[in-house]
Amino acid sequence: MSGYTPDEKLRFDQLVKLRRQWLKDQELSPREPVVQAKPPGPVAKFWASFLEPKSLWRLYTYKAYKGGVFTITRLLLPGWIVHYYVKYHVATKPYGIVETKPKLLPGDTILETGEVLPDLPEIHGHH
Repeated sequence: MSGYTPDEKLRFDQLVKLRRQWLKDQELSPREPVVQAKPPGPVAKFWASFLEPKSLWRLYTYKAYKGGVFTITRLLLPGWIVHYYVKYHVATKPYGIVETKPKLLPGDTILETGEVLPDLPEIHGHH
């Protein structure tokens, strides 16, 4: 016995027909989808108007961006590089900002107050 029985052949043909109909039903017509589009919300309206060519917001945002890029790339970064180079490579003192105060010894005068430091007391101890 080879091949399908008449019942199996009928069932197979029905399945093929149903699959073809299902695939055909999945295709959208030009009128679909039938659901009406919702009106855009406030955020969507803002972005739609913001992204229009030649809108005032877009022009001012572009100008602010270009000004910021100019300030950072043409003023701040080169200024920082020059400052760093002068501070650490050109200055006569190493690490030019760091300055140690002079040591105060007994008998020296404090410049700010004019006070004279007293001599250290004599301690008779072990050594």
